[in-house]
Amino acid sequence: MPTAKLAVTLPADIWIADLSTRYPEATFRVLAAMTDEDTGIGLVEIVATGVGDVLDSLDGADGVRVFETLYRGDDRALVQFETDDPLILMSVRDSRAPFEPPVTIVDGVADLEITAPRERLSSLADQFRTLGLQFDVRSVRTTIDSESVVSDGQRELIEAAVEKGYYDTPRTCTLTEFADHLGVAKSTASERLHRAEGAIIRAFVGDDAPTGDEGL
Repeated sequence: MPTAKLAVTLPADIWIADLSTRYPEATFRVLAAMTDEDTGIGLVEIVATGVGDVLDSLDGADGVRVFETLYRGDDRALVQFETDDPLILMSVRDSRAPFEPPVTIVDGVADLEITAPRERLSSLADQFRTLGLQFDVRSVRTTIDSESVVSDGQRELIEAAVEKGYYDTPRTCTLTEFADHLGVAKSTASERLHRAEGAIIRAFVGDDAPTGDEGL
């Protein structure tokens, strides 16, 4: 399943964008959040040299209904807030692509990580565009759950091939040598590897439907 890292530029009139641009050296980490129809409730960690000044500005920020300081240190504070401007939260909710906290906001830009099927990531991008949120895709990677993609025997086969150096560059174990290690014919080793590799490749490109070739 794809995992995308996004950098979302927040509109300047949103309280947390305004606050983070006024204090560009501060880091805001949204540790947890939820939303209903038009409000959002969240828990944010603020790390800043002058954290007291940031809290004073937060007290009068437009868009913040209420907030409560749960912890305050010299350069760190933990705040629970309720806001009328939960644009990112609404986008994530409507696309059904849950974010992975924390969401880090620095100088008006929110960095977030989303793991979801490709169609939900696409829906999230559409939601951002609808709300006028500019974003950059920092990276996209595909993770594979080997336990659901290959059988136990196939996983052991691939692990053995890796251990023997079959997948090294340059290769330090030939197919013939690997077949001898398994105690099978070269053609049998090749077929087993091909089936396991095929299952992994199909999962990587998003087609993990079983083909009936999973067994050894």
